[in-house]
Amino acid sequence: MACLATPASAQATRTWVSGVGDDANPCSRTAPCKTFAGAISKTAAGGEINCIDPGGFGGVTITKSMTIACEDVEAGVLNASVNGIIVNALATDIIVLRGLDIDSATAGPGLNGIRFLAGAALHVEDCVIRDNTAAAPNGNGILFAPSGTAELYVSNSFITGNNDGIHIQPTAGGVAKVIIENSTIDNNNLAGVKADGTSNTGGSNTTIVNSSVSGNTNAGISIFNPAGGPVISMMVDGVAVANNGVVGGLRVDGANATIRVGRSTISGNGTGTVIVNGGLISSYGTNQLNGNTADGPNPPTIALK
Repeated sequence: MACLATPASAQATRTWVSGVGDDANPCSRTAPCKTFAGAISKTAAGGEINCIDPGGFGGVTITKSMTIACEDVEAGVLNASVNGIIVNALATDIIVLRGLDIDSATAGPGLNGIRFLAGAALHVEDCVIRDNTAAAPNGNGILFAPSGTAELYVSNSFITGNNDGIHIQPTAGGVAKVIIENSTIDNNNLAGVKADGTSNTGGSNTTIVNSSVSGNTNAGISIFNPAGGPVISMMVDGVAVANNGVVGGLRVDGANATIRVGRSTISGNGTGTVIVNGGLISSYGTNQLNGNTADGPNPPTIALK
């Protein structure tokens, strides 16, 4: 009699993890897994992992469209000496991370809270990312380094205690499109938000809206673009840029580096605005730029349209 192979279990569109789960389980609601890494292999592309109760669910590498949604519980990712979450997906994949607490704690400097390499878009919602302080090029709350065109959306999140809070640096010809809204990016060791044109020809465009980028040791919002670098631009609207260091509340370094700013407060910084090596900061004339140790150059005004 011929033997028929037993088909592999189909992946579920929704799986579950629990602080008292087991990765040997099928990750169902009644038999949840223990970790995100255990659940992801049992979750179909485009599916969702949910958290039943509080727990530490470990790091994970995401290679397909996926939502991890744990906004109603304490969903911890301890990433001492490693990356918390790596996204290395297909160019059409969309990844959503919601309600996570990614923390390197004190056991060792975390590499990056989230490291994005490839995918169509990453949404980071209602997350806390903290204490990633490994040596450069690591040590970022979010390292957004796409090799192709990709989008990053950060909303309602708190990013603190890292070297750079959010570091935007596409590789090769990659293009980064970033929106940060209703978020707090404070008390990081270097910059709050930094866009870097090193080793990149594609450039980036970042919009920061209704957020705080304050108390960062070096710079608040910064663009570094070496000679011959790509076009890198930022729009800053309704942002508190306060109590950052002498490197600058707003800093542009290099030609093709532009920050446009409106409805924002730049105050209490070591230096309010810093413009070097051909960079440009332009103002819509609706800002408060004063109360810094040195205010820096007054940005030229551009017309509201």
